[in-house]
Amino acid sequence: MFLIVDFGSQSTHLISRRIRELGIKNTIITPDEFEKINLNEVKGIILSGGPSSVYEPGAPTIDGKLFKTSVPILGICYGLQIIAYKLDGKVTPGKKKEYGPANITIQGDSPLFAHIPQTCNVWMSHGDEVSKIPAGFAAIAKSDTIPHAAIANEGKKWYGIQFHPELVHTQFGDVLLSNFIKICGIEPVKQELTKHTVTDMIEDIKESVGTGKAICALSGGVDSSVAALLVHKAIGKHLTAIYIDSGLMRQNETEQLREVFKNHYHMNVKILNAKQQFLKALKGVTDPEKKRKAIGKTFITIFEKEAKKTGATFLVQGTIYPDVIESAGTKHASKIKSHHNVGGLPDRMKLSLIEPLRMFYKDEVRKVASLLEMPTEIVNRRPFPGPGLAIRIIGEVSEKKLAILRKSDAIVKDEIKKAGLELKLWQAFAIFTGIKTTGVRGDARAYGETIAIRAIEAADAMSAHWANIPYDVLNAISVRIVTEVPEVTRVVYDISNKPPATMEWE
Repeated sequence: MFLIVDFGSQSTHLISRRIRELGIKNTIITPDEFEKINLNEVKGIILSGGPSSVYEPGAPTIDGKLFKTSVPILGICYGLQIIAYKLDGKVTPGKKKEYGPANITIQGDSPLFAHIPQTCNVWMSHGDEVSKIPAGFAAIAKSDTIPHAAIANEGKKWYGIQFHPELVHTQFGDVLLSNFIKICGIEPVKQELTKHTVTDMIEDIKESVGTGKAICALSGGVDSSVAALLVHKAIGKHLTAIYIDSGLMRQNETEQLREVFKNHYHMNVKILNAKQQFLKALKGVTDPEKKRKAIGKTFITIFEKEAKKTGATFLVQGTIYPDVIESAGTKHASKIKSHHNVGGLPDRMKLSLIEPLRMFYKDEVRKVASLLEMPTEIVNRRPFPGPGLAIRIIGEVSEKKLAILRKSDAIVKDEIKKAGLELKLWQAFAIFTGIKTTGVRGDARAYGETIAIRAIEAADAMSAHWANIPYDVLNAISVRIVTEVPEVTRVVYDISNKPPATMEWE
């Protein structure tokens, strides 16, 4: 047994995934569940990060029996701090909080850092730090900011690191985790997504639905498209895929969806025009969380109404794991924002949910799409949020703002595609900032809107780095927007990483 103790990190499940990719089956448990574990059956333990401070009242902790065992331990971020705190070290607020890239220097020759250069880039996300290490431990890495970026008690095989090896932006993170597995003495057995995996998923859905009927929330994005096709293959005509044109979609999306699903897959797709319902629900709403919940509630209200017509008792959604995590899907997690898939559902919903992709990341979903032999335009489609353009408009949503944003966003998409960057980026899109600035048009003063451009590189949406788009491409985007969208006088570029920023502005 290999355990990951979850203290509420946004990337706990990502740690599990990385360990699984290295060929080790593992189980995520809460600190409360740890008390019931027979440690004689455990080969290795990872303590995850988390949003709390270990010294605060009510902060999640761990049973003291952990430190009476000979099982190898790796503490990550909060996990490092809980090790130090429980063993009479000292954890204090950091003199400098770190959210993003940092450099570490490795000290000594710990097996945890085998085959890793002495200096490398890592990804930090912390406000506290270990200011005093426990007895029996030594510092095995430092950064420019903190002296205890990694600590070790080599005799007991206990380790703690302040950075996140599970995130792709940490160099050699996979090597570090592989080193820890070797320290645990476990023999890896790699498992991959295969056609057999997809067949099993389809059989699971068939068994779950039985003779019942289902409706599917279809947006045209890769997540909902894959979920829809999996269920279609499982129950065929008993699925009605419902596409709600909320008026919050990008340019030409409804037409593209009709072509793929109705004409290519011959799926029972019902397209509903609900633009006015969504605009009414969003009228006067400026708070991002209230926007998301209003959109989620409107979606579900429409779906429940349609379910009555079809006799459906199941609702299929393309929820993926980052949606769950950002909506505080684990016990000690801190909610970042609600997703319409998981955050807008009423407490007493009349439909049973089927979410076949709930424990998958975006790149895994694309793999499933490829195994299903879906069209490349679906497989490679860039992520688009369920609430649509509403959360790319800062402030109240209106038809006029949507029109401005839709035109601007289409230009971004077009120029990114022309430059051959489409598949290299996780996302590239426009934001209606709600900020008006002074400009000049035809030697006359103009007072118009500001459009922001967001382009990011990522592998799994749990972390991201702003993309270094060539200046000539940014220039082409800017010139076209201010020329072709007369309401816009200024274009700016967002250079924020995740964390501390999120993918979307709202």
